[in-house]
Amino acid sequence: MSMSGGTVGEVTSAEAYDALESTPDARLVDVRTRAEWTFVGVPLAGGTTNRTVFLEWQRFPTMDVDPRFHEELTRACPDRAAPLYFICRSGARSLAAAELAASLGYQRCYNVVDGFEGPPDPDGHRGKISGWKAAGLPWRQS
Repeated sequence: MSMSGGTVGEVTSAEAYDALESTPDARLVDVRTRAEWTFVGVPLAGGTTNRTVFLEWQRFPTMDVDPRFHEELTRACPDRAAPLYFICRSGARSLAAAELAASLGYQRCYNVVDGFEGPPDPDGHRGKISGWKAAGLPWRQS
């Protein structure tokens, strides 16, 4: 098995959504924590969550990087040629996860730079300036 590195590109949430809509083998990899998925909400790629892979990059409450992330990614996304779009709250954790995936031989990895909620506004609230939610893309909250 070849482990030659792939590339990591950057896209906005709207660009990721468009790519997910038009590329059947593409997957959105949400690397936030279970608490974020439960309380903040989840993106709906293709109008559902079945195009989204949920893998915690860091485990709450310690926020240590999950040592099994690469194993879980390999199991959930066996096709290393399929495009993977990594998303977190604001684009930092997802970049680290995309870089790891590229080092594992995934050929087309993309960091969603504005994330699910984007940066905080002047009042400290996220989800209003940029990101998946602010762009009006489909999402669901429990």
